[in-house]
Amino acid sequence: MREKPVVVIGGPTASGKSGLALELAERTGGVVVNADSMQVYRELRVLTARPGAEEEARVPHRLYGVLPAAEACTAARWRAMAVEAVAAAHAAGRLPIVVGGTGLYISALIDGLAEIPEVPANIRAEARDLRDRLGAEAFHAELARLDPEAAARLAPGDTTRTLRAYEVAAATGRPIAAWHAEPGLRPPADWRVAIAVLLPERAALYANCDRRLLRMVEEGALEEVRALDAQGLPETQPAMKALGVPQFRAHLRGELALEAAIVQAQQATRNYAKRQVTWFKNQLLPRATATPEGLARGEFTFA
Repeated sequence: MREKPVVVIGGPTASGKSGLALELAERTGGVVVNADSMQVYRELRVLTARPGAEEEARVPHRLYGVLPAAEACTAARWRAMAVEAVAAAHAAGRLPIVVGGTGLYISALIDGLAEIPEVPANIRAEARDLRDRLGAEAFHAELARLDPEAAARLAPGDTTRTLRAYEVAAATGRPIAAWHAEPGLRPPADWRVAIAVLLPERAALYANCDRRLLRMVEEGALEEVRALDAQGLPETQPAMKALGVPQFRAHLRGELALEAAIVQAQQATRNYAKRQVTWFKNQLLPRATATPEGLARGEFTFA
């Protein structure tokens, strides 16, 4: 069986992942595949720092801006698209370079994912309506009735995961942990994966986060949020929780001064980066087979 190479570049937001992936793709004739849960939404180019037209013209980019904000991209959906994109790169004789900061997506691709049946749209809508009507605490109590284990593990304020656990239990009659215990979807057996992790020094990383947020405002972040808001999407929709969206929506509603919205968005971004650093340091860095410096020279090895 002929083995097929895949390079994975992970790290927190504003760490320089996209630039490194672009450099490696140019050096190797590769294809950059997005592994960021918010960069899949076409309405969020500025606020998610998606590669621009110049970068996309230099090397092929896949899975950027491929879904409308009205749709939810689950890890399973992204994984299916990513496996297809990697296969297409291999078929074209190109090196697939998967890059992003969403640890769940990267883990789903290289480690596998529980094969949970698709939750019907009506059940997903009912779950969101129920949470909106009851509020976080009462909805959490409803989750405890359906899936006590998930409720014990998840905080009421964890909207995404409590909704997901409720939907799965309501749709399948089984707790989500039972599905996760199944063998599930595994990565293709012929893949050979090289992993690199970018972890800049924390002060520099936070400064990059702050500067980039200011640049986003200059490049049209407010207009982007205004257009997104005009769609009337529910606040539980993943795209509505993208970094900066809640704060700039509050500003556009007259609830926050622009300066305050920027400060809060910067803080939210730094908090998110801190959580990402923890995940990548503990979960992916021990498995790294390449360094960022080595990748920049086109040097990497496979696990």
